[in-house]
Amino acid sequence: MLRWPRPVLGAAAAALLLLALPARAALFEDDDARRAIVELRQRLQQIEQSQAKQAADAAKAQAQLLEQVQVLQRSVLELNGQIEALRGELAKLRGTDEQLTRDLADVQRRQKDITQGVDDRIRKLEPVKVSVDGREFMADPEEKRLYDEALGVLRNGDYDKSALLFGAFLRRYPGSGYVDSARFWLGNAQYGLRQYKDAIASFRALVSSSPDSPRAPEALLAVANCQIESKDVKGARATIGELIKTYPKSEAAQAGRERLAALK
Repeated sequence: MLRWPRPVLGAAAAALLLLALPARAALFEDDDARRAIVELRQRLQQIEQSQAKQAADAAKAQAQLLEQVQVLQRSVLELNGQIEALRGELAKLRGTDEQLTRDLADVQRRQKDITQGVDDRIRKLEPVKVSVDGREFMADPEEKRLYDEALGVLRNGDYDKSALLFGAFLRRYPGSGYVDSARFWLGNAQYGLRQYKDAIASFRALVSSSPDSPRAPEALLAVANCQIESKDVKGARATIGELIKTYPKSEAAQAGRERLAALK
């Protein structure tokens, strides 16, 4: 079904009305005809004004709608730009977070290494419990290391180096719990070097400072041996007598008795 535009319909209606005027003019007087024509024209004018107003309102509404659409489009574009910017910032933050995580792991690893190093150093400095010749005491790690080194050298038969190491040890740690043992082994190293006078001095120092030491009886027997090697038989007999009198139940005293019998 065809639909004519409102202006066209209005014009057509006006034309039909105009065509109908002659018939109506025949029925009405001239004044009535003029009034009818005026009214008809006024109605036509009102219709045209109403149509013009509707068209203007529609154009205005369309313009407003277009403006709103354009504003909305700009807002969407701005929002898309903001979203892209936020995505970029998020990517940067993720990268920064990953870097911070790696840096934190490195710091924690370094801290662990430092802590481990400090603990190792502390352990190296902390005294340790040792037992020598039946006696327990606390010794510094370095103190223990030097004593063990000197004793190891002596057991390998290097009397000269061992004597130097034990002498250095006694000078460095005069109050050490190793002192009695160090003096005893120093005397043995000197005996091995045939430094009998020095050996006697080392053994005598042990007996004088620690007569209750488990090494004291052996030290006296060693003094007697040094005297025998030095051809001091009289001195050897006196030393053995001292050994038997002071430590009668010791194994060294029994060995001394046998040695004394051999000297007669």
